[in-house]
Amino acid sequence: MTEHESIFDGVTSREVSKVAALDIGSNSFHLVVARIVADSVQILHRVKQKVRLADGLDDDDILSDEAIARGLSMLKVIAESLKGFEPDSVRIVATHTLRKARNARHFIKAAKEVLPYPIEVISGVEEARLIYSGVAHTNHADGQQLVVDIGGGSTEFVIGKGFTPLLCRSLQMGCVSYTQRFFSTGELKRSAFNKAITAAAQELEMIDAKYRKLGWVQCIGTSGTIRSLFTLCQRDRTNEHDVPVTLKRLQSLMEQFIEAKHVEKLDFPNLSDDRRIVIAGGIAILIAVFKALKIDALVYSPAALREGVLYQMEDELHHADIRGRTASSLATRYDVDTSQATMVLNTSLMLLSEVEKAWKLKGQDFKNMLGWAALLHEVGIQINSRGVQRHSAYILANVDMPGFTQEQQLLLATLVRFHRKKIRISDLPSFNLFDNNAVKRLIALLRLGVLLNLKRQEQFLPEIDFQVSHSELTLNFPKGWLEEKPILSADLASESQHWKALDLELNIGVEN
Repeated sequence: MTEHESIFDGVTSREVSKVAALDIGSNSFHLVVARIVADSVQILHRVKQKVRLADGLDDDDILSDEAIARGLSMLKVIAESLKGFEPDSVRIVATHTLRKARNARHFIKAAKEVLPYPIEVISGVEEARLIYSGVAHTNHADGQQLVVDIGGGSTEFVIGKGFTPLLCRSLQMGCVSYTQRFFSTGELKRSAFNKAITAAAQELEMIDAKYRKLGWVQCIGTSGTIRSLFTLCQRDRTNEHDVPVTLKRLQSLMEQFIEAKHVEKLDFPNLSDDRRIVIAGGIAILIAVFKALKIDALVYSPAALREGVLYQMEDELHHADIRGRTASSLATRYDVDTSQATMVLNTSLMLLSEVEKAWKLKGQDFKNMLGWAALLHEVGIQINSRGVQRHSAYILANVDMPGFTQEQQLLLATLVRFHRKKIRISDLPSFNLFDNNAVKRLIALLRLGVLLNLKRQEQFLPEIDFQVSHSELTLNFPKGWLEEKPILSADLASESQHWKALDLELNIGVEN
Protein backbone atom coordinates (compact mmCIF):
# COMPACT_ATOMS: atom_id res chain seq x y z
CA MET A 1 0.00 0.00 0.00
CA THR A 2 1.38 3.41 -0.94
CA GLU A 3 1.47 6.44 1.32
CA HIS A 4 -1.40 8.00 -0.64
CA GLU A 5 -3.57 4.89 -0.39
CA SER A 6 -3.31 4.72 3.40
CA ILE A 7 -3.65 8.41 4.17
CA PHE A 8 -7.41 8.19 5.00
CA ASP A 9 -7.23 4.98 7.05
CA GLY A 10 -7.74 6.80 10.32
CA VAL A 11 -10.51 9.09 9.09
CA THR A 12 -13.99 8.31 10.44
CA SER A 13 -16.70 8.54 7.79
CA ARG A 14 -19.98 10.24 8.70
CA GLU A 15 -23.40 9.07 7.61
CA VAL A 16 -24.10 10.49 4.16
CA SER A 17 -27.38 10.56 2.23
CA LYS A 18 -27.37 11.24 -1.50
CA VAL A 19 -30.51 13.01 -2.73
CA ALA A 20 -31.80 14.64 -5.89
CA ALA A 21 -34.51 17.21 -6.65
CA LEU A 22 -36.02 17.82 -10.07
CA ASP A 23 -38.06 20.95 -10.83
CA ILE A 24 -40.31 20.49 -13.88
CA GLY A 25 -40.86 24.15 -14.60
CA SER A 26 -42.85 25.95 -17.27
CA ASN A 27 -39.69 27.21 -18.96
CA SER A 28 -36.87 24.92 -17.83
CA PHE A 29 -36.24 21.60 -16.14
CA HIS A 30 -33.73 21.82 -13.29
CA LEU A 31 -32.04 18.87 -11.58
CA VAL A 32 -29.90 19.25 -8.48
CA VAL A 33 -28.01 16.33 -6.95
CA ALA A 34 -26.64 16.76 -3.44
CA ARG A 35 -25.41 14.90 -0.42
CA ILE A 36 -26.60 15.44 3.11
CA VAL A 37 -23.84 15.14 5.67
CA ALA A 38 -23.73 16.48 9.23
CA ASP A 39 -27.16 18.14 8.71
CA SER A 40 -25.72 20.10 5.78
CA VAL A 41 -26.78 20.04 2.12
CA GLN A 42 -23.80 19.97 -0.26
CA ILE A 43 -24.56 20.43 -3.97
CA LEU A 44 -22.75 17.89 -6.17
CA HIS A 45 -24.25 18.25 -9.64
CA ARG A 46 -26.69 20.43 -11.57
CA VAL A 47 -28.50 19.94 -14.87
CA LYS A 48 -30.58 22.72 -16.43
CA GLN A 49 -32.32 22.45 -19.79
CA LYS A 50 -34.79 24.71 -21.56
CA VAL A 51 -37.99 22.88 -22.46
CA ARG A 52 -40.55 25.74 -22.57
CA LEU A 53 -43.38 23.44 -21.58
CA ALA A 54 -45.69 26.45 -21.25
CA ASP A 55 -45.30 27.13 -24.98
CA GLY A 56 -47.43 24.07 -25.61
CA LEU A 57 -50.38 25.16 -23.46
CA ASP A 58 -53.28 26.33 -25.62
CA ASP A 59 -56.27 28.56 -24.79
CA ASP A 60 -58.20 25.52 -23.56
CA ASP A 61 -55.34 24.56 -21.20
CA ILE A 62 -54.44 21.49 -23.24
CA LEU A 63 -50.74 20.65 -23.40
CA SER A 64 -49.70 19.90 -26.99
CA ASP A 65 -48.22 16.59 -28.09
CA GLU A 66 -45.07 18.45 -29.18
CA ALA A 67 -44.58 19.98 -25.72
CA ILE A 68 -45.18 16.62 -24.06
CA ALA A 69 -42.62 15.03 -26.39
CA ARG A 70 -40.05 17.74 -25.52
CA GLY A 71 -40.63 17.16 -21.84
CA LEU A 72 -40.35 13.38 -22.09
CA SER A 73 -37.21 13.68 -24.19
CA MET A 74 -35.60 15.81 -21.51
CA LEU A 75 -36.70 13.41 -18.76
CA LYS A 76 -34.84 10.63 -20.61
CA VAL A 77 -31.65 12.72 -20.40
CA ILE A 78 -32.21 13.42 -16.70
CA ALA A 79 -32.93 9.74 -16.01
CA GLU A 80 -29.27 8.99 -16.77
CA SER A 81 -28.23 11.24 -13.88
CA LEU A 82 -30.64 9.49 -11.49
CA LYS A 83 -29.60 5.89 -12.13
CA GLY A 84 -29.05 4.05 -8.88
CA PHE A 85 -30.98 6.48 -6.66
CA GLU A 86 -33.35 4.95 -4.12
CA PRO A 87 -37.04 5.96 -4.49
CA ASP A 88 -37.08 7.91 -1.20
CA SER A 89 -33.98 9.91 -2.19
CA VAL A 90 -35.51 11.57 -5.26
CA ARG A 91 -38.26 14.18 -5.29
CA ILE A 92 -39.76 15.54 -8.50
CA VAL A 93 -42.04 18.60 -8.37
CA ALA A 94 -44.01 20.13 -11.22
CA THR A 95 -45.26 23.70 -11.21
CA HIS A 96 -47.57 26.07 -13.11
CA THR A 97 -47.93 24.40 -16.51
CA LEU A 98 -48.82 20.97 -15.13
CA ARG A 99 -51.02 22.63 -12.50
CA LYS A 100 -52.97 24.25 -15.30
CA ALA A 101 -52.91 21.60 -18.03
CA ARG A 102 -56.15 19.64 -18.20
CA ASN A 103 -54.26 16.70 -19.69
CA ALA A 104 -51.42 16.78 -17.16
CA ARG A 105 -52.30 13.22 -16.21
CA HIS A 106 -51.32 12.09 -19.73
CA PHE A 107 -47.86 13.63 -19.36
CA ILE A 108 -47.35 12.21 -15.86
CA LYS A 109 -48.43 8.73 -16.95
CA ALA A 110 -45.98 8.79 -19.86
CA ALA A 111 -43.24 10.15 -17.57
CA LYS A 112 -43.59 7.09 -15.32
CA GLU A 113 -42.27 5.01 -18.22
CA VAL A 114 -39.16 7.21 -18.34
CA LEU A 115 -38.50 7.94 -14.66
CA PRO A 116 -39.34 5.44 -11.89
CA TYR A 117 -40.10 8.23 -9.43
CA PRO A 118 -43.44 9.95 -8.67
CA ILE A 119 -44.09 13.45 -10.05
CA GLU A 120 -45.79 15.75 -7.56
CA VAL A 121 -47.79 18.68 -8.94
CA ILE A 122 -47.45 21.28 -6.20
CA SER A 123 -49.70 24.26 -5.54
CA GLY A 124 -48.55 27.83 -6.19
CA VAL A 125 -48.40 28.56 -2.47
CA GLU A 126 -46.35 25.41 -1.83
CA GLU A 127 -44.03 26.41 -4.68
CA ALA A 128 -43.57 29.82 -3.06
CA ARG A 129 -42.84 28.25 0.33
CA LEU A 130 -40.20 25.92 -1.12
CA ILE A 131 -38.59 28.79 -3.06
CA TYR A 132 -38.33 30.76 0.17
CA SER A 133 -36.75 27.77 1.91
CA GLY A 134 -34.08 27.59 -0.77
CA VAL A 135 -33.31 31.30 -0.47
CA ALA A 136 -33.45 31.40 3.34
CA HIS A 137 -30.88 28.63 3.65
CA THR A 138 -28.41 30.46 1.41
CA ASN A 139 -29.06 34.19 2.11
CA HIS A 140 -28.96 35.91 5.47
CA ALA A 141 -31.05 38.98 6.22
CA ASP A 142 -31.52 40.87 9.47
CA GLY A 143 -35.29 41.22 9.48
CA GLN A 144 -37.98 40.33 7.00
CA GLN A 145 -37.16 39.70 3.36
CA LEU A 146 -39.25 39.66 0.20
CA VAL A 147 -38.47 36.93 -2.32
CA VAL A 148 -39.69 37.21 -5.92
CA ASP A 149 -39.38 34.35 -8.42
CA ILE A 150 -40.48 34.86 -12.04
CA GLY A 151 -41.07 31.49 -13.65
CA GLY A 152 -42.32 30.52 -17.07
CA GLY A 153 -46.01 30.50 -16.15
CA SER A 154 -46.30 32.02 -12.68
CA THR A 155 -44.56 34.42 -10.35
CA GLU A 156 -44.18 33.66 -6.66
CA PHE A 157 -43.97 36.20 -3.84
CA VAL A 158 -42.92 35.42 -0.27
CA ILE A 159 -42.24 37.55 2.76
CA GLY A 160 -40.41 35.67 5.48
CA LYS A 161 -38.12 36.07 8.45
CA GLY A 162 -35.25 33.70 9.06
CA PHE A 163 -36.38 30.28 7.89
CA THR A 164 -40.08 31.02 8.40
CA PRO A 165 -42.28 32.15 5.47
CA LEU A 166 -44.92 34.60 6.67
CA LEU A 167 -46.87 35.38 3.50
CA CYS A 168 -46.87 33.26 0.32
CA ARG A 169 -48.68 33.95 -2.95
CA SER A 170 -48.47 32.79 -6.56
CA LEU A 171 -49.82 34.85 -9.46
CA GLN A 172 -50.51 33.51 -12.95
CA MET A 173 -48.03 35.57 -14.89
CA GLY A 174 -44.71 34.28 -16.20
CA CYS A 175 -42.03 35.08 -18.75
CA VAL A 176 -43.25 32.43 -21.23
CA SER A 177 -46.96 33.15 -20.93
CA TYR A 178 -46.48 36.94 -21.11
CA THR A 179 -44.12 36.67 -24.07
CA GLN A 180 -46.71 34.55 -25.88
CA ARG A 181 -49.45 37.02 -24.98
CA PHE A 182 -47.76 40.34 -25.74
CA PHE A 183 -44.64 39.62 -27.83
CA SER A 184 -45.66 36.59 -29.90
CA THR A 185 -44.18 38.00 -33.15
CA GLY A 186 -40.88 38.90 -31.52
CA GLU A 187 -41.45 42.63 -32.06
CA LEU A 188 -40.51 44.83 -29.10
CA LYS A 189 -42.93 47.77 -29.28
CA ARG A 190 -43.49 50.31 -26.53
CA SER A 191 -47.23 49.73 -26.74
CA ALA A 192 -46.73 46.00 -26.13
CA PHE A 193 -44.57 46.68 -23.08
CA ASN A 194 -47.16 49.10 -21.71
CA LYS A 195 -49.92 46.51 -22.13
CA ALA A 196 -47.83 43.78 -20.50
CA ILE A 197 -46.88 45.99 -17.54
CA THR A 198 -50.52 47.04 -17.07
CA ALA A 199 -51.70 43.41 -17.18
CA ALA A 200 -49.14 42.45 -14.54
CA ALA A 201 -50.14 45.43 -12.41
CA GLN A 202 -53.75 44.24 -12.51
CA GLU A 203 -52.67 40.81 -11.25
CA LEU A 204 -50.64 42.45 -8.49
CA GLU A 205 -53.66 44.39 -7.23
CA MET A 206 -54.66 41.18 -5.43
CA ILE A 207 -51.61 41.27 -3.16
CA ASP A 208 -49.79 44.62 -3.29
CA ALA A 209 -51.43 46.36 -0.30
CA LYS A 210 -51.01 43.36 2.01
CA TYR A 211 -47.37 42.90 1.07
CA ARG A 212 -46.49 46.57 1.47
CA LYS A 213 -48.18 46.59 4.87
CA LEU A 214 -46.17 43.61 6.14
CA GLY A 215 -42.94 45.10 4.79
CA TRP A 216 -39.36 43.88 4.34
CA VAL A 217 -35.79 45.10 4.74
CA GLN A 218 -34.38 43.33 1.68
CA CYS A 219 -35.81 42.16 -1.65
CA ILE A 220 -34.29 39.08 -3.28
CA GLY A 221 -34.96 37.85 -6.81
CA THR A 222 -34.49 34.26 -7.99
CA SER A 223 -34.85 32.23 -11.21
CA GLY A 224 -33.18 32.43 -14.61
CA THR A 225 -35.26 35.39 -15.81
CA ILE A 226 -34.29 37.61 -12.90
CA ARG A 227 -30.68 36.40 -13.10
CA SER A 228 -30.52 37.45 -16.76
CA LEU A 229 -32.11 40.83 -16.09
CA PHE A 230 -29.83 41.35 -13.10
CA THR A 231 -26.77 40.62 -15.22
CA LEU A 232 -27.93 42.85 -18.11
CA CYS A 233 -28.56 45.76 -15.75
CA GLN A 234 -25.06 45.44 -14.29
CA ARG A 235 -23.05 44.72 -17.44
CA ASP A 236 -21.24 48.09 -17.39
CA ARG A 237 -20.28 47.79 -13.73
CA THR A 238 -17.52 46.01 -11.87
CA ASN A 239 -18.46 43.76 -8.93
CA GLU A 240 -21.89 43.48 -10.53
CA HIS A 241 -23.30 41.01 -8.00
CA ASP A 242 -22.76 43.48 -5.17
CA VAL A 243 -24.93 46.19 -6.75
CA PRO A 244 -28.73 45.87 -6.46
CA VAL A 245 -31.02 46.39 -9.43
CA THR A 246 -33.30 49.43 -9.36
CA LEU A 247 -36.45 50.39 -11.25
CA LYS A 248 -34.49 53.08 -13.11
CA ARG A 249 -32.02 50.46 -14.38
CA LEU A 250 -34.82 48.15 -15.50
CA GLN A 251 -36.60 50.95 -17.36
CA SER A 252 -33.35 51.91 -19.07
CA LEU A 253 -32.88 48.28 -20.14
CA MET A 254 -36.43 48.18 -21.49
CA GLU A 255 -35.69 51.28 -23.60
CA GLN A 256 -32.74 49.42 -25.11
CA PHE A 257 -35.05 46.51 -25.92
CA ILE A 258 -37.46 48.90 -27.65
CA GLU A 259 -34.62 50.44 -29.63
CA ALA A 260 -33.59 46.95 -30.79
CA LYS A 261 -37.17 46.51 -32.14
CA HIS A 262 -37.03 42.69 -32.28
CA VAL A 263 -35.86 39.90 -29.98
CA GLU A 264 -33.50 38.61 -32.69
CA LYS A 265 -31.61 41.90 -32.46
CA LEU A 266 -31.06 41.75 -28.69
CA ASP A 267 -27.29 41.40 -28.93
CA PHE A 268 -26.22 41.39 -25.30
CA PRO A 269 -23.33 39.45 -23.80
CA ASN A 270 -24.42 36.62 -21.46
CA LEU A 271 -27.96 36.56 -22.89
CA SER A 272 -28.49 33.05 -24.26
CA ASP A 273 -30.70 32.33 -27.26
CA ASP A 274 -33.16 30.45 -25.05
CA ARG A 275 -33.47 33.32 -22.57
CA ARG A 276 -33.63 35.98 -25.31
CA ILE A 277 -36.91 34.48 -26.55
CA VAL A 278 -38.75 35.09 -23.24
CA ILE A 279 -36.88 38.05 -21.73
CA ALA A 280 -39.42 40.69 -22.87
CA GLY A 281 -42.24 39.12 -20.86
CA GLY A 282 -39.90 38.81 -17.89
CA ILE A 283 -38.80 42.45 -17.78
CA ALA A 284 -42.39 43.67 -18.14
CA ILE A 285 -43.43 41.60 -15.12
CA LEU A 286 -40.45 42.72 -13.02
CA ILE A 287 -41.06 46.41 -13.79
CA ALA A 288 -44.71 45.99 -12.74
CA VAL A 289 -43.58 44.25 -9.53
CA PHE A 290 -41.18 47.09 -8.69
CA LYS A 291 -43.93 49.66 -9.21
CA ALA A 292 -46.76 47.85 -7.44
CA LEU A 293 -44.76 46.81 -4.38
CA LYS A 294 -42.68 50.02 -4.35
CA ILE A 295 -39.40 48.09 -4.33
CA ASP A 296 -36.32 50.26 -3.96
CA ALA A 297 -33.73 47.67 -4.97
CA LEU A 298 -33.40 43.96 -5.66
CA VAL A 299 -30.48 41.58 -5.20
CA TYR A 300 -30.15 38.16 -6.85
CA SER A 301 -29.97 34.71 -5.24
CA PRO A 302 -29.08 31.58 -7.23
CA ALA A 303 -31.08 29.39 -4.83
CA ALA A 304 -34.71 28.67 -5.74
CA LEU A 305 -37.32 25.90 -5.84
CA ARG A 306 -35.06 22.86 -6.31
CA GLU A 307 -32.78 23.95 -3.46
CA GLY A 308 -35.88 24.41 -1.30
CA VAL A 309 -36.95 20.86 -2.14
CA LEU A 310 -33.52 19.57 -1.12
CA TYR A 311 -33.61 21.42 2.19
CA GLN A 312 -37.07 20.04 2.91
CA MET A 313 -35.75 16.54 2.18
CA GLU A 314 -32.93 17.22 4.63
CA ASP A 315 -35.48 18.45 7.16
CA GLU A 316 -37.59 15.31 6.74
CA LEU A 317 -34.54 13.03 7.05
CA HIS A 318 -33.18 14.59 10.22
CA HIS A 319 -35.83 16.78 11.82
CA ALA A 320 -39.58 17.17 12.26
CA ASP A 321 -41.57 16.84 9.05
CA ILE A 322 -43.04 20.18 7.92
CA ARG A 323 -46.29 18.34 7.20
CA GLY A 324 -46.53 17.28 10.82
CA ARG A 325 -46.21 20.91 11.88
CA THR A 326 -48.93 21.87 9.39
CA ALA A 327 -51.29 19.23 10.81
CA SER A 328 -50.58 20.44 14.34
CA SER A 329 -51.29 24.03 13.32
CA LEU A 330 -54.64 23.07 11.75
CA ALA A 331 -55.64 21.09 14.83
CA THR A 332 -55.01 24.16 16.96
CA ARG A 333 -56.75 26.56 14.57
CA TYR A 334 -59.93 24.48 14.35
CA ASP A 335 -60.06 23.42 18.02
CA VAL A 336 -59.76 19.71 17.27
CA ASP A 337 -60.47 17.39 20.19
CA THR A 338 -56.89 16.17 20.33
CA SER A 339 -57.62 13.39 22.81
CA GLN A 340 -60.23 11.88 20.49
CA ALA A 341 -58.04 12.45 17.42
CA THR A 342 -55.16 10.64 19.12
CA MET A 343 -57.37 7.64 19.94
CA VAL A 344 -58.53 7.45 16.31
CA LEU A 345 -54.91 7.81 15.20
CA ASN A 346 -53.69 4.98 17.41
CA THR A 347 -56.52 2.64 16.39
CA SER A 348 -56.15 3.43 12.67
CA LEU A 349 -52.38 2.85 12.72
CA MET A 350 -52.86 -0.34 14.71
CA LEU A 351 -55.27 -1.57 12.03
CA LEU A 352 -52.78 -0.55 9.33
CA SER A 353 -50.03 -2.58 10.99
CA GLU A 354 -52.27 -5.64 10.84
CA VAL A 355 -53.18 -5.36 7.15
CA GLU A 356 -50.27 -3.51 5.51
CA LYS A 357 -48.61 -6.63 4.09
CA ALA A 358 -51.72 -8.39 2.81
CA TRP A 359 -53.27 -5.16 1.52
CA LYS A 360 -50.01 -3.86 0.00
CA LEU A 361 -49.97 -0.72 2.12
CA LYS A 362 -46.35 -0.88 3.19
CA GLY A 363 -44.59 2.46 2.95
CA GLN A 364 -44.16 5.55 5.07
CA ASP A 365 -46.45 7.67 2.91
CA PHE A 366 -49.47 5.43 3.53
CA LYS A 367 -48.82 5.59 7.26
CA ASN A 368 -48.36 9.35 7.16
CA MET A 369 -51.50 10.07 5.16
CA LEU A 370 -53.68 7.80 7.27
CA GLY A 371 -52.22 9.32 10.42
CA TRP A 372 -52.83 12.92 9.36
CA ALA A 373 -56.36 12.04 8.21
CA ALA A 374 -57.05 10.50 11.61
CA LEU A 375 -55.74 13.57 13.42
CA LEU A 376 -57.69 16.02 11.24
CA HIS A 377 -60.92 14.18 10.46
CA GLU A 378 -62.90 16.48 12.77
CA VAL A 379 -61.52 19.89 11.73
CA GLY A 380 -64.96 20.66 10.25
CA ILE A 381 -66.84 20.12 13.52
CA GLN A 382 -66.31 23.81 14.25
CA ILE A 383 -68.67 24.55 11.33
CA ASN A 384 -71.33 21.99 12.24
CA SER A 385 -71.30 18.50 13.74
CA ARG A 386 -73.86 17.43 11.15
CA GLY A 387 -72.09 16.54 7.94
CA VAL A 388 -68.74 16.94 9.69
CA GLN A 389 -67.11 14.73 7.04
CA ARG A 390 -68.09 17.18 4.27
CA HIS A 391 -67.03 20.25 6.26
CA SER A 392 -63.69 18.68 7.20
CA ALA A 393 -63.03 17.63 3.62
CA TYR A 394 -63.80 21.15 2.32
CA ILE A 395 -61.38 22.72 4.77
CA LEU A 396 -58.59 20.26 4.00
CA ALA A 397 -59.11 20.63 0.25
CA ASN A 398 -58.95 24.45 0.29
CA VAL A 399 -56.76 25.58 3.19
CA ASP A 400 -53.04 26.32 2.64
CA MET A 401 -51.12 23.22 3.79
CA PRO A 402 -47.34 23.78 3.67
CA GLY A 403 -45.44 20.59 2.94
CA PHE A 404 -48.30 18.82 1.17
CA THR A 405 -48.45 18.45 -2.60
CA GLN A 406 -51.75 19.02 -4.38
CA GLU A 407 -52.32 15.28 -4.67
CA GLN A 408 -51.46 14.59 -1.03
CA GLN A 409 -53.86 17.32 0.01
CA LEU A 410 -56.56 15.86 -2.24
CA LEU A 411 -55.99 12.39 -0.77
CA LEU A 412 -56.21 13.76 2.76
CA ALA A 413 -59.49 15.53 1.95
CA THR A 414 -60.81 12.36 0.26
CA LEU A 415 -60.05 10.10 3.24
CA VAL A 416 -61.74 12.53 5.59
CA ARG A 417 -64.71 13.04 3.25
CA PHE A 418 -65.60 9.35 3.46
CA HIS A 419 -64.73 8.64 7.08
CA ARG A 420 -68.41 8.13 7.92
CA LYS A 421 -71.85 7.69 6.32
CA LYS A 422 -72.47 6.37 2.80
CA ILE A 423 -69.66 5.89 0.30
CA ARG A 424 -70.25 7.02 -3.28
CA ILE A 425 -67.50 5.46 -5.36
CA SER A 426 -68.38 7.77 -8.26
CA ASP A 427 -67.29 10.70 -6.08
CA LEU A 428 -63.80 9.29 -5.52
CA PRO A 429 -61.25 11.36 -7.48
CA SER A 430 -58.50 9.78 -9.57
CA PHE A 431 -54.91 9.98 -8.38
CA ASN A 432 -51.57 9.82 -10.14
CA LEU A 433 -49.39 8.86 -7.20
CA PHE A 434 -51.78 6.63 -5.28
CA ASP A 435 -53.31 3.37 -6.48
CA ASN A 436 -57.12 3.35 -6.49
CA ASN A 437 -57.28 0.18 -4.37
CA ALA A 438 -54.86 1.67 -1.84
CA VAL A 439 -57.09 4.74 -1.49
CA LYS A 440 -60.15 2.56 -0.87
CA ARG A 441 -58.31 0.57 1.77
CA LEU A 442 -57.08 3.66 3.58
CA ILE A 443 -60.68 4.93 3.64
CA ALA A 444 -61.80 1.62 5.17
CA LEU A 445 -59.12 1.78 7.88
CA LEU A 446 -59.96 5.36 8.82
CA ARG A 447 -63.69 4.57 8.94
CA LEU A 448 -63.05 1.64 11.24
CA GLY A 449 -60.67 3.66 13.40
CA VAL A 450 -63.36 6.32 13.85
CA LEU A 451 -66.16 3.81 14.42
CA LEU A 452 -64.31 1.89 17.12
CA ASN A 453 -63.79 5.14 19.04
CA LEU A 454 -67.32 6.58 18.82
CA LYS A 455 -67.66 6.31 22.62
CA ARG A 456 -64.77 8.79 22.91
CA GLN A 457 -63.47 6.89 25.92
CA GLU A 458 -59.89 5.85 26.51
CA GLN A 459 -59.29 2.20 27.30
CA PHE A 460 -62.73 1.39 25.88
CA LEU A 461 -61.63 -1.22 23.36
CA PRO A 462 -60.67 -4.73 24.45
CA GLU A 463 -57.93 -6.85 22.91
CA ILE A 464 -59.06 -7.75 19.38
CA ASP A 465 -57.86 -10.72 17.37
CA PHE A 466 -57.39 -10.04 13.64
CA GLN A 467 -57.56 -12.26 10.59
CA VAL A 468 -56.52 -10.72 7.27
CA SER A 469 -56.63 -11.83 3.66
CA HIS A 470 -56.17 -10.01 0.33
CA SER A 471 -59.49 -8.12 0.53
CA GLU A 472 -60.94 -9.19 3.86
CA LEU A 473 -60.58 -8.24 7.52
CA THR A 474 -62.12 -10.14 10.42
CA LEU A 475 -62.33 -8.65 13.92
CA ASN A 476 -62.73 -11.22 16.69
CA PHE A 477 -63.90 -9.65 19.95
CA PRO A 478 -63.75 -11.33 23.40
CA LYS A 479 -66.74 -13.54 24.10
CA GLY A 480 -69.70 -11.55 25.44
CA TRP A 481 -68.10 -8.12 24.95
CA LEU A 482 -70.10 -7.04 21.91
CA GLU A 483 -73.33 -8.36 23.41
CA GLU A 484 -73.01 -5.64 26.03
CA LYS A 485 -72.49 -3.01 23.29
CA PRO A 486 -75.62 -3.34 21.12
CA ILE A 487 -75.16 0.07 19.45
CA LEU A 488 -71.55 -0.60 18.46
CA SER A 489 -72.54 -4.07 17.31
CA ALA A 490 -75.23 -2.60 15.06
CA ASP A 491 -72.80 0.05 13.77
CA LEU A 492 -70.24 -2.63 12.86
CA ALA A 493 -72.91 -4.61 11.04
CA SER A 494 -73.83 -1.49 9.02
CA GLU A 495 -70.17 -0.76 8.35
CA SER A 496 -69.65 -4.22 6.89
CA GLN A 497 -72.25 -3.27 4.26
CA HIS A 498 -70.49 0.03 3.49
CA TRP A 499 -67.19 -1.83 2.94
CA LYS A 500 -68.70 -3.68 0.00
CA ALA A 501 -68.61 -0.40 -1.96
CA LEU A 502 -64.84 -0.40 -1.36
CA ASP A 503 -64.50 -3.96 -2.71
CA LEU A 504 -63.62 -5.13 0.80
CA GLU A 505 -65.21 -7.49 3.29
CA LEU A 506 -65.49 -6.76 7.01
CA ASN A 507 -66.42 -9.64 9.27
CA ILE A 508 -67.22 -9.51 12.98
CA GLY A 509 -66.60 -12.60 15.07
CA VAL A 510 -65.92 -13.85 18.57
CA GLU A 511 -62.65 -15.26 19.92
CA ASN A 512 -62.64 -18.98 20.49
